[in-house]
Amino acid sequence: MTMISYPPKPLPGDRVAVISPSAGLPALFPRPYELGLERLRKDYGLEPVEYPATRKVGSTPQERADDIHAAFADPGIKAVMASIGGDDQITVLPLLDRELIRANPKPFFGMSDNTNLLMFLYNTGIVGFHGATVMCELGRPGAMHPQTADSLRAALFTSGEYELKPAESWSDINGDWADPATFDAEPEMRPADGWTWVNADRAVEGRTWGGCLEIVGWLLMADREISRDLSAYDGGVLLLETSEDMPSADEVFRTLRNMGERGLLRRFAALLMGRARTWSFERPNSPEQGARYAAAQREAVLRAMGIYAPNTPIVFDVDFGHTDPQLVIPYGGIVRVDGLARRITVTY
Repeated sequence: MTMISYPPKPLPGDRVAVISPSAGLPALFPRPYELGLERLRKDYGLEPVEYPATRKVGSTPQERADDIHAAFADPGIKAVMASIGGDDQITVLPLLDRELIRANPKPFFGMSDNTNLLMFLYNTGIVGFHGATVMCELGRPGAMHPQTADSLRAALFTSGEYELKPAESWSDINGDWADPATFDAEPEMRPADGWTWVNADRAVEGRTWGGCLEIVGWLLMADREISRDLSAYDGGVLLLETSEDMPSADEVFRTLRNMGERGLLRRFAALLMGRARTWSFERPNSPEQGARYAAAQREAVLRAMGIYAPNTPIVFDVDFGHTDPQLVIPYGGIVRVDGLARRITVTY
């Protein structure tokens, strides 16, 4: 079993790599990207460093792998951040030099398609950080959400415990990044109902694993970065969330069912389920339609877990996915899920 540890943290004034391991969307939508870079400098005191493929549309997997290697190998770079996600990072994984990255451990921040790289780092022995891409969270119109900003600051610069708190309001509706007016005001938020706890009769603590459900499913299909020794996941905390692709409840159930058939679900001591994304440009649901979609997804998760891991504690609507705000979760790091106290504490 690979031993996993936290990499050294950056300090204000340090240089951090900004890379595009998936899609080179900074080239198409420079406004949120530049805003994210500005906040890295002004709000966090970090100096972002770009790489050849960071703003390149249609970069090859090898070009993106080269950027990852350069960022990790440079001793002057103290952390690595993804600009955004995408949908083909899985093609980069076979090109990565595991020993180079293992010899140069650094905090990596990303989510969505960056589940690929987070899982690769997990298997390399390096704790990563699920969340805080430059374009989405740092480049949020108006201002960063305070919970996102505070969580990112703690994850970047501290090494202790950090208690997650339920959001009082949330949003999953994006403005058009091509329209300058989008950035004149913060997104419109709506009230949040807090977390929903299931089997909350104990406190458990373990290392996190999982990520974006669709990407986890792809990695399972490609047989990439999934341990053949399933005992590697015993006692861990499973993180799952769904993207703006908005998979159907049936698809969510089937993916979890197949994880259950593989023997994965019963290995984990708890499941944290991210708040469901219920709106996209392709499917602009009304609040009522979105609520029905989220309820169907929850029922799908409960159905699968009821079959394969019926006693596992579950917390729904934790804000770490494709919704706003977004809390940063250490990937491979320690999380305590205390059902008795209704508290979730991460260790950064």
